[in-house]
Amino acid sequence: MEIKIASERRYDLDWLRLIAIIILLFYHTGMLFNTWGWHVKNAETSESFRYWMVILHYWRMPLLLFISGAGTYMALGKRTPSQFAGERVKRLLIPLVFGMFVIVPPQIYYERIANYASYGEFYKTVFDFVPYPKGSFSWHHLWFVAYLLVYSLIAIPILIFLRSPKSAAFKASALRWLGSPAGLLLLPAAFILITQIALRPFFPEETHALAGDWAFFTFYFCFFVFGMLCYSNPVLWEAIGQNRKHLSVASLFILIPFYGFYFHLTDIIRLPWSADTVEIAFDVTAIFLSWFWVITVIAYGQHYLNRQHPWLSRINEGLYPFYILHQTVIIFLGYYIDQLPWSIAAKFWAVSLLTLTSCVAFYLLCIRPFNVMRLLFGVKLKTRQKNPVGVQEAAVRV
Repeated sequence: MEIKIASERRYDLDWLRLIAIIILLFYHTGMLFNTWGWHVKNAETSESFRYWMVILHYWRMPLLLFISGAGTYMALGKRTPSQFAGERVKRLLIPLVFGMFVIVPPQIYYERIANYASYGEFYKTVFDFVPYPKGSFSWHHLWFVAYLLVYSLIAIPILIFLRSPKSAAFKASALRWLGSPAGLLLLPAAFILITQIALRPFFPEETHALAGDWAFFTFYFCFFVFGMLCYSNPVLWEAIGQNRKHLSVASLFILIPFYGFYFHLTDIIRLPWSADTVEIAFDVTAIFLSWFWVITVIAYGQHYLNRQHPWLSRINEGLYPFYILHQTVIIFLGYYIDQLPWSIAAKFWAVSLLTLTSCVAFYLLCIRPFNVMRLLFGVKLKTRQKNPVGVQEAAVRV
């Protein structure tokens, strides 16, 4: 049993989870300076930010959900379904509730700081339980935690099926359809596209509110399920890495129409089509780009990053608390640093690096040593009993 658990460990997924969180740090810091609306903005913005941020927007969270789907498949292997459900509730629901009352409110406060004499005066409005933006009650960036909780629970029947001998014929069929580069690229992307064609006319806006966000709820759930499916079949998983060169060619090629349509929508170039036609074409291309880039990153990670490092498990343990904290710290630091007479580049790197060091320090000093804080931030509690050397628990981490 010990050998089996150790062999299931995917160090490439740990490394990719770390990379995805670092990308998220830079992305949310960039929101202070690009031309899109956000909670706190620098007085001076930069057009250049949106050109590198737009592509990250379409695959950063799908990548995390694909990784979480694979991790969820691993996590159920050592538990009964009821144990798994209880563990998911503890690891996700408790931090979500804690975050909504402690971590998220400062973000709303700094967005509306001119309306209140103090934080205490503002904080009372949280308990009016009026949803943001009309009120002050929200999960903001913790939508990911809320969605992951729901995904984990509703996916239990799928997980049970994929782990049972009854799934052998299904897995063999999936391998036939997805084992080639064309199948691996086009069939999942087409499936995701069909869900969006069916749902986006009725739910066009991405709200992260769960109820009423069914198009994007389904969009992200597809990546979660494909993560489970791909990891459940070792031969299919191996095929992803073997086809990495074909996947990378497709991922680079799709940048041409993606940025072509985007440049039209941002008035840099003019294409001989109506704005509605270009917007639809951009949305379709963006869906394919999301899948192409996620599966390509997974492929290269599998090939180059499946290597253990002495610090990797410790780093990954802190990624979930880092995710919970990072946006609040960015907004707090950004509000004050944006008032300094510095260049955009200096402010960007100051906020990014100070957020990184602040969150890491808070985790090491205030979360990691104390079980109460570990519970509130979704970290596995410390116990006196140590696991056997070389055996690590496979768990879902964001």
